[in-house]
Amino acid sequence: MRKILLDQLPLVQATIDHAHARELAVISAVLDQMPEATKLVHENLSWRGGRLIDPTKGRDGMAAEQVLRVGILKQITGFSYAELAFHLLDSSTYRTFVRLDYNGEAPAKSTLQKNVKRIRPETWEAINQMVVLKAKELGIERGTKVRTDCTVVESNIHHPTDSSLLWDCVRVLVRIMGKAKDEFGFDFTDHSRRAKRRWMKISMAKSSEQRKPLYVDLLKVTDKTIHHAQRVADQLTSVVPNSIVAVVLIARLISELQQYIALANQVVSQAERRVLRGESVPASEKIVSIFEPHTDIIVKDHREAEYGHKICLSTGASGLVTDLVVEDGNPADCTLAVRMIERLKSLFGKAPRQASFDGGFASRANLAEIKALGVEDVAFNKRCGLEITDMAKSKPVYRALSAFRSGIEGTISFLKRAFGLARCMWRGFSSFKAYAHASVLACNLLLLSRRILAAPT
Repeated sequence: MRKILLDQLPLVQATIDHAHARELAVISAVLDQMPEATKLVHENLSWRGGRLIDPTKGRDGMAAEQVLRVGILKQITGFSYAELAFHLLDSSTYRTFVRLDYNGEAPAKSTLQKNVKRIRPETWEAINQMVVLKAKELGIERGTKVRTDCTVVESNIHHPTDSSLLWDCVRVLVRIMGKAKDEFGFDFTDHSRRAKRRWMKISMAKSSEQRKPLYVDLLKVTDKTIHHAQRVADQLTSVVPNSIVAVVLIARLISELQQYIALANQVVSQAERRVLRGESVPASEKIVSIFEPHTDIIVKDHREAEYGHKICLSTGASGLVTDLVVEDGNPADCTLAVRMIERLKSLFGKAPRQASFDGGFASRANLAEIKALGVEDVAFNKRCGLEITDMAKSKPVYRALSAFRSGIEGTISFLKRAFGLARCMWRGFSSFKAYAHASVLACNLLLLSRRILAAPT
């Protein structure tokens, strides 16, 4: 049975007298004032495998209220699920926040992970918007002065090279075929040892002349492995299962083989183009991980390439992150400025009075469109031929906005250091977006609690 809220508050110990406990108590009170947030989470938890689950059937699970609080607590503390499961057993403060019975058991790490991952990115984003509007209601964030910038959140992948990607393809396909062999007796030739030796020799080679023949052999081995994997997948389709378990296993093996065969063919193609034919493969056509194929290649100016996703975020004078967008691809900053103001206007009901941007957002067209939306003063960090009087009412206002913009760098650093936004540890693009929005929500709730606690009583 899946509940939205607990029937009554569980038996818990009183909050201890500690700064962290006081912050969690304030966050808890803020969440209690947003019942719509819990309803959104309950809707996410009520769907599984594309079908609606009857909430009155089955064993009791975690209430939506508990799942939301667990997700927030995880991002605030940076705990792994195993660490979080331990602290929920050990800490009365955390049990109080999550609304667990003090004398009861805590959910296992797998239960925590399964439930939190079912909260969709749109839900995390919507709840963060509720928090921002709550901050506006409390007079902490007015939405009249904003700053916008972009940064990169890395995917959880190893540094990509053609040889390491080819080795990944071979070892994963061999592992899946090994399961098919153990269960159904399908035989295949295991080339993983040979592929690993070639990958290691390529990584130690000192010149392209030494690497090229090794690549030729590694590509040959990968092609053979793909051929064997396709044959095993075809053989699995002809198996007559003798149980429901076998049906599920066969479907899973076929799905995994088809998925990684397609990715392996893409890796082989780009390696042949780059290494053997000397082509320059566009970033949009490259794959840098077979485990996180959604990962983008982000190159800015002459800096080293980063692998993950570009995010564009806005913050207000309070320091709260008022908006966040996870980009697909590497759009130029100058294409994002107007959209971010439009989103803030939609959230607050009116455009901000002042807006400050990094130099990459600057263009005469952007300035005209932003002004047309109702923004009175605009500051681009680099003027790019724009006159100060065209952007702001005076030079002091422009300089103040430019100085205000630099504060977003501290917010980005805070998100990456304290809330795990430097590197996303969740798999899949949808989970990547959910992770980013959950991190921002946790940051905003913590900052909001500190502002409330610091306010004069």
